[in-house]
Amino acid sequence: MSIRTEKVASLLQRELGDILQKELPRSGPLVTVVEVKITPDLGIARAYISVIGSDSDREAVMEHLKDQTKSIRKELSSRIRHQFRRIPELEFYEDRLFEKASRIEELLKSVRPSRPEGE
Repeated sequence: MSIRTEKVASLLQRELGDILQKELPRSGPLVTVVEVKITPDLGIARAYISVIGSDSDREAVMEHLKDQTKSIRKELSSRIRHQFRRIPELEFYEDRLFEKASRIEELLKSVRPSRPEGE
């Protein structure tokens, strides 16, 4: 990634995080923009979203993001229009790294022998 695409990706991650924080209900699952990858021509931005909640919550959030992509892009455009000629197309992907890390931690705990507190 070039320095330009890294800066653009960082800006998009920050702005998308703010937009999602205001758009999604606070009582719902925890939603985080983990990473944004952008194509070299700055035409497509792939946002990786982490949703901490139940399976139905994750599905609902991802479906909502896919349905609202145009309105999210429009909101993003109003925030950063002075910095870009063309706002990249948005694609949302679910990032399950947190879930995988939790599962690995569980497996490690089950394998480790329990030690007495004095050791």
